[in-house]
Amino acid sequence: MKLTRSVTTLSLVFILYFCTSGGAFTMETLVHSVGPGLALLILVIVPLVYSVPEVLIVGELASMLPEEGGYYRWVQRAFGPFWAFQNGWLTWMYSLVDMAIYPKLFITYLGYFVPQLSTAAISAVGLLVIWIPTLFNLMGARRVGRISVVAGSIIVAGFLAVSVAALRQATHAPWIPFAAPGKTGVGGLAVGLSIALWNYIGWDNASTVQGEVRDASRSYPRALAFALPLVAAGYLIPLLTTLSATDWTTWTVGGWPAIALSVGGRFGPVLAAWIAVAGMISALALFNALLLSYSRIPLVIAADGLLPAALARTDHRGTPRNAVLCSAVAYSAFMLLLPFGGLVVADVLLYSLALMLEFASLIQLRRREPTLRGAFRIPLGTRAVTVLAALPLSVLALVVGLSFQDGEHGFPALVGTAVAIGLGPVCYRLAVARRARARA
Repeated sequence: MKLTRSVTTLSLVFILYFCTSGGAFTMETLVHSVGPGLALLILVIVPLVYSVPEVLIVGELASMLPEEGGYYRWVQRAFGPFWAFQNGWLTWMYSLVDMAIYPKLFITYLGYFVPQLSTAAISAVGLLVIWIPTLFNLMGARRVGRISVVAGSIIVAGFLAVSVAALRQATHAPWIPFAAPGKTGVGGLAVGLSIALWNYIGWDNASTVQGEVRDASRSYPRALAFALPLVAAGYLIPLLTTLSATDWTTWTVGGWPAIALSVGGRFGPVLAAWIAVAGMISALALFNALLLSYSRIPLVIAADGLLPAALARTDHRGTPRNAVLCSAVAYSAFMLLLPFGGLVVADVLLYSLALMLEFASLIQLRRREPTLRGAFRIPLGTRAVTVLAALPLSVLALVVGLSFQDGEHGFPALVGTAVAIGLGPVCYRLAVARRARARA
């Protein structure tokens, strides 16, 4: 496995941007579901209580162990190969659901230009959304980083243009009314937190490519410091301005082009088309950045001899071609064969379990190897860091608990999660046995 350190801090900022956000393209759903004031309040609280602690913890771990494989290597260093494999396995399980979302997002905004698509056309477009970013990934991490910068700039500029147009037509406070009718109870809180949390998870994702980042120990914490405000502002600024200039009750899923049209005046059609194109670009760039991240997990597991050695090979650019291709094939199959929308809750639960292992790794490493330090360290003692880690995990637990009250999605999520967790140790034992036979 030979890697090339070609990803700059700027590229890493936008890779992180797409590993967590990709723009305000689901915020219209949040507002429609819970109401303007509650949506804005949730978007202020979630990054403070959830993202800031996670960013600090991930920043210290990434700075401490700036290795290819990221969180897999953190858990391995702290708890050994079994738990590292479980962490990688859980990541792969939730990535199957996660990566099936972005073709659907692309199709949603393509609908602005082509309202009616057949089932066959939808499947074909979905495969293109998977395989175009796959081609970019095969060109190397440097190319993925540059594409992320360009795509992110188009999206941020588009929402800024819409925000400026809306500000000129503001007629009322954006937080009125506080909540949608009937959405002030547990049900409304569950929906709002689920949507907001979905748009703030993933700060650890890009750590898997740290072996391809220049000055990785310093670059990852710096990139996090820029990416979090960029993501938060990318949600709040468009909402504050457009809510003050429109009737929020008309907002619908995938409705940003319509919102842009309504606030844009004579430039409305141009802004609407810009946002629709930006929505499609976001879907491609999200898949592009996350494929970069997720494909490094089979790479490092194979390097440890727990997957076929072919997955650990890299080409002359340092790109793990086989791992990227196998990942793309798996995501294509899952998108076509297993469209289990109800398992999104399972996705969040599996992510929570993987994140718990990563946070526990920092606490374990601080206690066992107190001299192991990188360029960035949280200026708190280990007990305080433990409390800090409990904040985002508590938010995740709350959201999962509230979601399980939904009989339609809760039971499938529980079954899917149990199956995924149960298969992890089985697959590890099989992998260890296969490695032993290969070495015999």
